[in-house]
Amino acid sequence: MTNSKWALDPAHSSVDFSIKHMMIANVKGTFNQFDAVIEADPADLTTANIQFNVDLASIDTRNADRDNHLRSGDFFDVENNPSMTFKSTKIVNNGDGEYDVTGDLTIRGVTKAETFEVTYEGTGKDPWGNDKVGFTVEGAIKRSDYGLTWNSALETGGVLVGDKVKISLDVQAAKA
Repeated sequence: MTNSKWALDPAHSSVDFSIKHMMIANVKGTFNQFDAVIEADPADLTTANIQFNVDLASIDTRNADRDNHLRSGDFFDVENNPSMTFKSTKIVNNGDGEYDVTGDLTIRGVTKAETFEVTYEGTGKDPWGNDKVGFTVEGAIKRSDYGLTWNSALETGGVLVGDKVKISLDVQAAKA
């Protein structure tokens, strides 16, 4: 099969993250606005072209004060850096629908190679006859690699915000 274009279905997709807070608990959040360009053969992603764009202002941690702080110059600086982008550069098939997708991740003007574990969840037809495909994506990055270094020391030792950010995506797309 050859690569086909797939249109991201934002109503059935999500971009979520979690990060340690006070070194004892995880704070979870999501981004509500994102889009993607996907050119792929779902049966073999190794030749796929994947580009993902996240609107950083759409961050939602269910706390308005925290969300506004994350949008500020202390973190994402969305006024000057409105998007986080990812463009695939290498895809390795690990078998059984599992892939390592490496690409250039850009946050706050800094671009670094990152690898995410992608699982092909399957294809199917919706009730209207449209071809759909699903993937899950898991990975982690260090926020300090992207200049996101704001923190506060805790009286008991340690820091308020962890450096490791766990990233999780559920992606559903329709054949374009």
